[in-house]
Amino acid sequence: MSQASERPVSAGGAKLFKVAFDLDVDASGWPPVSVERLWGEKTDVRSEIRVVNTPFFVSGIAYGDLVQVRPDHERRELVYDHFTEESGHSTVRVVFMRDEARGAVEQRLTESGCDWETPRQFENLMAVDVPPDVDYATLRRWLLERVDGGGIEIQESALSQVHRTQIRPPGAAG
Repeated sequence: MSQASERPVSAGGAKLFKVAFDLDVDASGWPPVSVERLWGEKTDVRSEIRVVNTPFFVSGIAYGDLVQVRPDHERRELVYDHFTEESGHSTVRVVFMRDEARGAVEQRLTESGCDWETPRQFENLMAVDVPPDVDYATLRRWLLERVDGGGIEIQESALSQVHRTQIRPPGAAG
């Protein structure tokens, strides 16, 4: 980018927009922010944005999901209004309870085809993007073994239909 005022662009060349997702902070102070801003790109549908990063704190949203936004003129920003359509991606959060667990988790996620980010302020937190073609049932079993071992905790923040189907017990309904 040549000027600080220019918007970043997606890999496809589309201009990106920040979308504010307001969060409810519980009595324990979680999440540690009241608003998370995610990058998105416009679609051909009015007021619809495709989310192009993985949320750290917003629940129910994954990379590539479609959401409706509305302008908030007082705040001078776009604000999440409602969910439109899932992308097939899932969001899983990993919290490291022991630092030595990180290397094995990162290696397994890379081998599985997942991407992740860690916020600077919360180095023990990882937001993981699980693409639709990942065998999530196998990855999930592996992650849960690390949970049982006390090295990590996980939160399945947004599971796509593809991944919910993979982990559904045989014969379970919908």
